[in-house]
Amino acid sequence: MADPASYRPQTGEIPTTPGVYRFRDPHGRVIYVGKAKNLRSRLNSYFANPAGLLPKTYAMVHAASSVEWTVVGSELESLQLEYTWIKEFKPRFNVVFRDDKTYPYLAVSMGEKLPRVQVMRGERRKGTRYFGPYTAGAIRETMDTLLRVFPVRSCSAGVLKRAQASGRPCLLGYIDKCSAPCVGRVTPEEHRAIAEDFCSFMGGEAGKFIRRLEKDMAAAVAELDYERAARIRDDIAALRKVFERNAVVLSEDTDADIFALHDDDLEASVQVFHVRGGRVRGQRGWVVEKVEDATTPELIEHLLQQVYGEDSDNQGRIPREVLVPEIPSNHHELLEWLGGLRGAKVDIRVPQRGDKAALMSTVRENAEQALKLHKVRRAGDITVRSQALQELQEALELPVPLLRIECYDISHVQGTNVVASMVVVEDGLPKKADYRKFSITGAAATDDTAAMHDVLTRRFRHYLQDKSAQLPKSGEVPNAAELAPSEDVAGTGTKARFAYPPNLVVVDGGQPQVNAAARALAELGIDDVYVVGLAKRLEEVWLPDSDFPVILPRTSQGLYLLQRIRDEAHRFAITFHRQKRGKAMTVSALDGVPGLGEAKRKALVAHFGSLKKIKAATASELTAAKGIGPALAEAVVGHLAEASASEEAAPAVNMTTGEILEY
Repeated sequence: MADPASYRPQTGEIPTTPGVYRFRDPHGRVIYVGKAKNLRSRLNSYFANPAGLLPKTYAMVHAASSVEWTVVGSELESLQLEYTWIKEFKPRFNVVFRDDKTYPYLAVSMGEKLPRVQVMRGERRKGTRYFGPYTAGAIRETMDTLLRVFPVRSCSAGVLKRAQASGRPCLLGYIDKCSAPCVGRVTPEEHRAIAEDFCSFMGGEAGKFIRRLEKDMAAAVAELDYERAARIRDDIAALRKVFERNAVVLSEDTDADIFALHDDDLEASVQVFHVRGGRVRGQRGWVVEKVEDATTPELIEHLLQQVYGEDSDNQGRIPREVLVPEIPSNHHELLEWLGGLRGAKVDIRVPQRGDKAALMSTVRENAEQALKLHKVRRAGDITVRSQALQELQEALELPVPLLRIECYDISHVQGTNVVASMVVVEDGLPKKADYRKFSITGAAATDDTAAMHDVLTRRFRHYLQDKSAQLPKSGEVPNAAELAPSEDVAGTGTKARFAYPPNLVVVDGGQPQVNAAARALAELGIDDVYVVGLAKRLEEVWLPDSDFPVILPRTSQGLYLLQRIRDEAHRFAITFHRQKRGKAMTVSALDGVPGLGEAKRKALVAHFGSLKKIKAATASELTAAKGIGPALAEAVVGHLAEASASEEAAPAVNMTTGEILEY
């Protein structure tokens, strides 16, 4: 751990203007980003008395080796720059509001020619309307009920293509839960109108559709068309069922997100109720570790910054009102920022009385219960992870704590399609953003040890290249180029392909694989990364140049951790190998033709029907296919002729014995 005094900037060097600052570790990685109205006052607070800091802040200033700052023109600019850097660098010591689980949304892909309704999680896509979040059971029931009234396409792209090719709709088309635009029952324009009605209903305009259906039902009764009236009656019942599923808690014109917070000295729990059209449409929750001695207004500022800034398409997601327990810091700048994202005015306020204050109390109770449940669940996890890392460090007699572990595995089938995987574990938890895949060719693909040597050499050569980049000096003010989102963690202006080095490298295998990995590190001059191997046969741990393995007890948490890392690396490698093998098995004889891309290749096959007919065609006949010109047709004919000549020159082999039969 570094001494904060070793990189503390001189007080007179630090400006007193607003700005954003970054702490970096010895590898150049940004580990904390913060902003301040007065940079000198804020930065001095980290160094004046480090012993008085919170535990995690104390760990941060001792893990860092440099600090730098950027002066900005206003507090709004500092708010925007801080958010940009937190999103770009993902500093490990920043307060990051992560969901305790992923919530499904009801999504309508209005950007497609034939919009599709589906349940989606994860990142938002451009051109797609989202409604929610919901619980998993409720959203499936809602979607199934609404499709009988608004029969929007819900099938995948593959099912749609098969239906269009065969001229027959899927099952949903036959049971009237899809308007079947794939076979022309409705035009694309009519189908889009249905999708627009679906979105309008989900957006809170349910009353309009129910009233319209009631008029249609009355007209059907007047015409004595009782069958149609009965169908409309059932549709009205279905819409009312969905509409009444959420209890009305506020007036129908209320669109608001209601946040509440409950915290202690170390962690904070946040809950939010999404109210749309006066009804609670969804709920989300976060639990975060507090880094600095952050006040509630500061936590709320970070919360709103991350919740509403995580996606670019915010116009339908940010409501008119944001209700919070306390007014956030930088209130006016935050209002201006959120208003710019939404494209309309946003009001942030604290409810004082009435129904909104009562609902805020309910949200606060949920936050309090969520923090209690989180502490009960996490207490066991943290204890077991800490025990596993400590046992492993002691068993291997390593002088450093195992903050980061990387595991490598090789996968192939009889030496073909050789690949490798790298998985990463930090603080005992997988860090999937740092996973890597390697394709191995040439001499390195001859055996597992050569492949392992090649992979470790490639991975740590990149690390050395990043390390050699010039780091900014302590307290140096970055230039304008450093403000670009693509800035490298080492300040080079390009994104790093690999993160900082691990404390321990684990390879899947025994002594040969371990020695190959250790030799690769030694050749690169890296002596501060330790290497072990976990052999599958007896689950023994091998060290470099050791005649005997380390045997961990079968009940050891350290052994369990190694096994989980090894199994994850194996899974990741197998997945990549299968993808590569699948692509190799579908190689076409037309793949090597210069200038013949996928679209033109498909056009050729669609026009002639088979590769055999393409081979039999002349160059002038090939030009009849869409996009195939005379020069490209000649190239196709020449390539296929060369391929046929190579096949004829190859010896015939008995596939059972391997004996060459003839040339």
